[in-house]
Amino acid sequence: MEFNGEFELEDTTVDEVWLALSDPALIEESLPGCQFLLRVDETDVDFDELREEAADREVEPTADPDVIAQRAFEEGGHYAALMQISVGPVNPTFETVVTIDHREYPEMSAVGEGSSSNSSFEMASGMTLTEIEDGVAVEWETEADVFGKVAQMGQRVINPVANRVVKRFFSSVQEQLHERQLADAAADVDADATANGSESSESDRGLVDRVLGRSGSDASDS
Repeated sequence: MEFNGEFELEDTTVDEVWLALSDPALIEESLPGCQFLLRVDETDVDFDELREEAADREVEPTADPDVIAQRAFEEGGHYAALMQISVGPVNPTFETVVTIDHREYPEMSAVGEGSSSNSSFEMASGMTLTEIEDGVAVEWETEADVFGKVAQMGQRVINPVANRVVKRFFSSVQEQLHERQLADAAADVDADATANGSESSESDRGLVDRVLGRSGSDASDS
């Protein structure tokens, strides 16, 4: 089965999108049905151990390039994910291991496989980022072989599910990019207020509130 498409992310840059999509924490947060996404040393994975490891984590997406650099996807790196996907009446949870086989700005590709109690799949996927007038276009493609109960439903059922997952994923990425931009704008205003002294702090705080979409009454109540 082959899947492909293009998703446009508005009001952002290739650098910002590349940084976001390099962060396993953001991918885990954005990918529908993803319970965890962890770096592993090899493809033979004990998912029971990973469940315990994931339960003890306190990792959140960040826009800090230094933090992302420490945990970013690496070419040749292996990553394990627990994914629950609803396909018609079936709701399999796939134990999945993915290997990044190519990662060079602005392109990345990966291969992987996953299995559940009654279904499995093998896949190869890739994406390319391109600057457009209003933001960034993400061209993506996936080739997958599906086996078991899910495969019996056929591509007519599987295609809409795959497209829905991709759309929800990139919509979540767009939302997180927007939140980062607001946070960066607020931080810049706070830095200016600190540099300019207390006289300008109240007016600058009003700007922060407007940037974050808060009204004057909401801000005064907080």
